[in-house]
Amino acid sequence: MSQKYPVPPPDKYVALSTACVGCGPGGGTPMIARVAVVDYRGRELYFTYVSPTIAVTDYRTKHTGIKPEDLEPGRALPWATVQQQIGHLIKDKIIVGYTLWQDLSVIGICHPAVATRDVALYQPFRNALQNMVRSNTQTIGLHTLMWLLMRRKIQDTQTCPLENARAAMDLYRSRAEEWEGIIAKGQWPTSLPPSTFSRCYT
Repeated sequence: MSQKYPVPPPDKYVALSTACVGCGPGGGTPMIARVAVVDYRGRELYFTYVSPTIAVTDYRTKHTGIKPEDLEPGRALPWATVQQQIGHLIKDKIIVGYTLWQDLSVIGICHPAVATRDVALYQPFRNALQNMVRSNTQTIGLHTLMWLLMRRKIQDTQTCPLENARAAMDLYRSRAEEWEGIIAKGQWPTSLPPSTFSRCYT
């Protein structure tokens, strides 16, 4: 009988996801515009629009559903307020997510690498779908992971951070015991995030 390893208690986890609009020439620079945090069971802990700090050149509405009025003061919170509140929510927690380096970067906070569980980098997921991964740096879309591994459709029309956070947590929970077992044996079961985002981790 294989040895089982304990999974940290549910209150130790949160899942994080963001949506961005574009700034600068051609809208190529991402800026956080919406963020969601859920608990271990996918219950909403935090979900808000975020006021832009510089001019938005592309709201990416077709993809995000975000419109200019969504980011107006009164409906959206200031970035500094969101940064502080998210920092408080994730402090001393294990963060689950998909491409967490992007979320941490646009929020402007860092988190201990050992307290992250990124489903985009989880090697057993990548191994199971290896015919879709052409290189070590390539990631498989969250909607594809959900469909192929859990037979659940997400992002049918637009991307929603709340839906994405719940999806990432569900993927993690489906392999939580295996994931934590690998870590308990002194190994790390994920690929490394892009080195250009190393500042997002401590």
